[in-house]
Amino acid sequence: MTSSAETAPFKNMVWIPGGRFRMGSEDFYPEERPVRTVSVDGFWMDSHPVTVAEFRRFVKATGYVTTAETMPTAQDYPGADPDLLVAGSLVFTPPDRPVPLDDYRRWWSFVPGAYWRRPDGPDSNAGDRQRHPVTHVSYFDALAYAQWAGKELATEAEWEFAARGGLDGKAYVWGDEHSPGRKPLANVWQGRFPWENLLEDGYAGTSPIGSFTPNGYGLSDMAGNVWEWTADYFAAELDATDAYSRPSCCVPSNPRITTPQAVSPAEPYPRRVIKGGSHLCAPNYCLRYRPAARQGESEETSTCHIGFRCVVRTGSESRR
Repeated sequence: MTSSAETAPFKNMVWIPGGRFRMGSEDFYPEERPVRTVSVDGFWMDSHPVTVAEFRRFVKATGYVTTAETMPTAQDYPGADPDLLVAGSLVFTPPDRPVPLDDYRRWWSFVPGAYWRRPDGPDSNAGDRQRHPVTHVSYFDALAYAQWAGKELATEAEWEFAARGGLDGKAYVWGDEHSPGRKPLANVWQGRFPWENLLEDGYAGTSPIGSFTPNGYGLSDMAGNVWEWTADYFAAELDATDAYSRPSCCVPSNPRITTPQAVSPAEPYPRRVIKGGSHLCAPNYCLRYRPAARQGESEETSTCHIGFRCVVRTGSESRR
């Protein structure tokens, strides 16, 4: 095994040694079950989520246009509200008082003109967030960046193994205790979601990469800050009908979709696994800033709290 920066295929990547681990959890949400022993080969992983600055270089070099910037058509989304058939993305809009937690539309809004450069809408600017994770990126956007960079997206197993940082079977990236020393160890929600954010971690939204202590493999933000796309299709251990009819936790569905999410990758609007939780995950609503936690999100969805990081897989001979 090596972790020398001199042998990394790209800057800011760390070596994940691979091995066997217990994937999943029996203690939290049904879709994380069952716990099973999984093996992964070693690979290189970005030490932090792809930042606004890094994504900006990709767009400048390629002229790439993200999903959120693309005007959808009625043919793409049959039955959708015509008002939603405009370029835009989902933005967290917190209420100013307690609300029932049974409908995420109480705190999510589709905002025309919101995309990675203007994360809060047309009047906002990501200029002061260059070292923050890029957001408002769909699975397709993440994949396009990875291909341009000569990298790939991690599988769910690779991502979870890396997030654990060598702490096999632990509940959190840092161990089994939720808040050791009563100090926030990740950018997550403190207070009563979705209206009361106590800001004990210092951030109301995304935070600059590396703002919290990295895990045992030297990876930052494997818990909280932004959800991260993986390469795997989402499948739940529950009955498929129930698994796909239940609403996601703090991850909203694309509001243009009027039909149920597809179970089969061959059908429209398949879901991919996202991992890691975000700055909007709260213990009273979405305790998913844990390695085992997982959500399914439709590939074309973009929000203000989903980003990604990349991996490079190499043969064993290139690691010696």
